[in-house]
Amino acid sequence: MTMTSQQTTDKQKVSGVILVDKPQGMTSQQVVSKVKYLFKSPAHDSKKAGHTGTLDPMATGLLPICMGEATKFSHYQLDADKSYQATILLGSQTDTGDADGQVVGQVSIPTFDQSILDKVAQQFLGAQQQIPPMYSALKKDGKKLYEYARAGIEVERAPRDIVIKTIDLKAIDNEQIQLTVTCTKGTYVRVLAEDIAKIMGTLGHLIALRRTQVGKFSIVESISLSALEALSLDDRQAQLLAIDACVNIEAELTLTAEQYTRVHMGQRLNVFEHLTDNLRDYISTSISHQSSVSESNDTPLDSDIVSSDDEQTLLHEIAVDIRLLDEQGEFIGLGAVSLNGRLQPKKLIQR
Repeated sequence: MTMTSQQTTDKQKVSGVILVDKPQGMTSQQVVSKVKYLFKSPAHDSKKAGHTGTLDPMATGLLPICMGEATKFSHYQLDADKSYQATILLGSQTDTGDADGQVVGQVSIPTFDQSILDKVAQQFLGAQQQIPPMYSALKKDGKKLYEYARAGIEVERAPRDIVIKTIDLKAIDNEQIQLTVTCTKGTYVRVLAEDIAKIMGTLGHLIALRRTQVGKFSIVESISLSALEALSLDDRQAQLLAIDACVNIEAELTLTAEQYTRVHMGQRLNVFEHLTDNLRDYISTSISHQSSVSESNDTPLDSDIVSSDDEQTLLHEIAVDIRLLDEQGEFIGLGAVSLNGRLQPKKLIQR
């Protein structure tokens, strides 16, 4: 029996965040497709879903998947720091940088101990630039890099700014090293492993990679695909975190029913009288942080190129993202508010 368009419209949209422990051998998109299937039912629409950062097919570990309205806030985890545990096999290099590739070079492995590994690790701490690997989904002239690589073509790649927050190296045996690292978005652990091997005077590639942390989410909170599949639909629904689980903003503002209606119409509000001291402090602190980041990147805010007489006026117009709640305390989305009280709706959820 064919479902009518009205029945399709009446389906409940599955919304929330689920933390999946990705199995080896599956692409991140295949995991998303499987999760969408597992949440689908005659009464539930699970078509809209996406992950918050690709894991290679060889890799396992934490893959946060946003569904429905939660996809509007996925970028907070795309931009988040990530932690990994990996195994580096020394003495050989592959074309992909991991065990899925073909060996393209072999050299001897020098002897090493923990003190050498500690010194090597120290060299990788902090801000640096990394050249992305050819076997990656980054695009050059509209074509993915791995497509060039498979055709035997190597193209120039611009280095990217990354930060290694923490790094630890431990010997497993005379050929293998365990790498534990926390890094900023865009870091390729495969490239990091190759660079570590080079510093040690040899070659290397990854034979295991597991993501253990994404922002505030930990692998211990995740569920495997097989365990998720074994649950009833109701129990799967219970695994979903809140729609705003990815949002790492604490500051919030409660709107009246009238204000709620107006922001959903895209209207700006004047909420100057509703700005608490805590909220003002949050906005001021956020603006100061934006200024310091801009200065460190040599891209000054407009406030740096105006006269001091106008600076305070400009600072009062800079908008900062905050959480918006309705009168029942339910999250309704994000808005941008400035010290002058102007509130602009940004990303709002549809219930």
